[in-house]
Amino acid sequence: MKKLYLIGGTMGVGKTTVCQILKKKLDKAVFLDGDWCWDADPFLVNEETKEMVMDNITHLLNNFIRCSAYENIIFCWVMHEQEIIDRILSALDLRNCDVKVISLVCGEEALTKRLEKDVRHGIRQLDAIERSVGRIKLYDKLNTIKVDVSKISAEETAEIVSVI
Repeated sequence: MKKLYLIGGTMGVGKTTVCQILKKKLDKAVFLDGDWCWDADPFLVNEETKEMVMDNITHLLNNFIRCSAYENIIFCWVMHEQEIIDRILSALDLRNCDVKVISLVCGEEALTKRLEKDVRHGIRQLDAIERSVGRIKLYDKLNTIKVDVSKISAEETAEIVSVI
């Protein structure tokens, strides 16, 4: 049986870093970051682009599920609404998958410090802090396993996720 990890969390919480570590930690693993499926300039959010990104994500995930080379499929994206998670899952062939839906959560102070570091290094714009902090509470409403990463490293987080 394959394992599919859907890992959500607000911007800057550490999803990509944790998933890259997890990919190396798990056997026969493949990783898809949802942001790679919608990396455009200008970045446009409308009904057409929302449909496109969902199709891109589910197409790639289904290909990974069908591919015998992989046992562990890791996907991360912001996924701040239950509808997004449900829509992705409903489009996947999960007959031979153990699905783990996880939200990485973080306190406002810890998240702000992480994002400020990203801003200093030119990885994010300053407005990302307010937008990301504003989404923290949305994760409380989701039907996911919550992992609080406020006081733990990405390596520790990957270890926790690997045994869920």
